[in-house]
Amino acid sequence: MQSDEIEIDFPPIFEIGQKVRSRKLIRNDGTFPGQDIGATLAKKGDVGYVVSIGTFLQSSYVYAVHFMTTGHVVGCRKKELESVEELK
Repeated sequence: MQSDEIEIDFPPIFEIGQKVRSRKLIRNDGTFPGQDIGATLAKKGDVGYVVSIGTFLQSSYVYAVHFMTTGHVVGCRKKELESVEELK
């Protein structure tokens, strides 16, 4: 298991509704419909909100983040995101 993957038995690090920021440039790897492969989906520093949480191969969490600047809802892994604010 790689360091950015987690056991599904553990709770996700981010929660639905949490405000997050992209830690790096996120490009389409071919899984985002309607955009060319390599197209920019979110830039480093873009802010968005977690709208859902899923899993990838039952080994890591994928956070669907609605980025405000582009309007895209992008699947991100924890290494691509950071919290903007603490949950209350």
